[in-house]
Amino acid sequence: MAQSQPQTRPLGGIDLAADPAVAPPTASELAQGAAGVQRLPTLAGELVGRPQRSLWGDAWRRLLKNKLAVVGLTIVILFIVLAIFAPLIAPYGQSEVVDPRLARTDPSWTWPFGLDPNGRDIFSRILYGAQVSLVVGVLSQVIVLLIGVPIGALAGYLGGAVDNTLMRAVDVIYAIPQLLLVLLFVNWWGSGLTNIFLALGLVGWVTIARLVRGQFLALREQEYVNAARVSGAKGFSIILRHILPNSLTPIIVALTFGIPTAIFTEAALSYVGVGIMPPQPSWGNMVADGSRAGYIQSDPHMLLFPVLAIGLTMLGFTFMGDGLRDALDPKGND
Repeated sequence: MAQSQPQTRPLGGIDLAADPAVAPPTASELAQGAAGVQRLPTLAGELVGRPQRSLWGDAWRRLLKNKLAVVGLTIVILFIVLAIFAPLIAPYGQSEVVDPRLARTDPSWTWPFGLDPNGRDIFSRILYGAQVSLVVGVLSQVIVLLIGVPIGALAGYLGGAVDNTLMRAVDVIYAIPQLLLVLLFVNWWGSGLTNIFLALGLVGWVTIARLVRGQFLALREQEYVNAARVSGAKGFSIILRHILPNSLTPIIVALTFGIPTAIFTEAALSYVGVGIMPPQPSWGNMVADGSRAGYIQSDPHMLLFPVLAIGLTMLGFTFMGDGLRDALDPKGND
């Protein structure tokens, strides 16, 4: 009786033993396959070893894709450069009189923005006025940051009686119009650059405090915060190392929007005569000079250029703030 042959299982639906047209793999092909299998961990290691993009790197890349944000950033950088190098760029001093007999001269090649009623170069005064506006805008927001963030952080993290006490005080200040409080501070302390940004900072911190409190209330019960508590971290360490870094995005955006608000408030105060006092140039008091009766029709350049400076600066910071808000949003589209 003939011995039965062992049956071979078809591979991929093809019986290699029964089909002589399909040749088995050669030794060289098997060696190449083994080399490919050995190469896989190396490729995986190379992929893992590639530098990972950070949150700020992704945000910068998204910001550059936003055309309006790039326009705003360019405007802001331009005014910052003009303000820093105003003593080198301006052809005249901030209060230097060119010639009283040439008062209200129209723009020309010699004086691109014309002369004011006192015979001073408007272009030079706008450059020096940029220093005033940017100093007020930036320093007032620094004060807002130093006051609002600690109060909002304590209220949001501790909660309870501390939260109720701090927020009731914030609500009282928030209910009073900001411009009215600034006017009260300026009338009490006196006008001037220092008093202006101090008043704006001491009044404007309530918005950022409410914002930070809301962020801390949302983040204090997250898993990584609970893990930090279990590991023995104290409250101050948890605030600084875990919750505050995750709250930076809305804080940065709020500060970016706060700068043009402070610039406009300073211009409004100078316009009504309680802000920056002449002869120190300010865009607000330059607008006041140009809006006097008769000048708007006969010498519109005196009003046009300081208004354009205020408008462009506020527009630049607004575009940049919108771009930062979109770029720093982790749920935003690439």
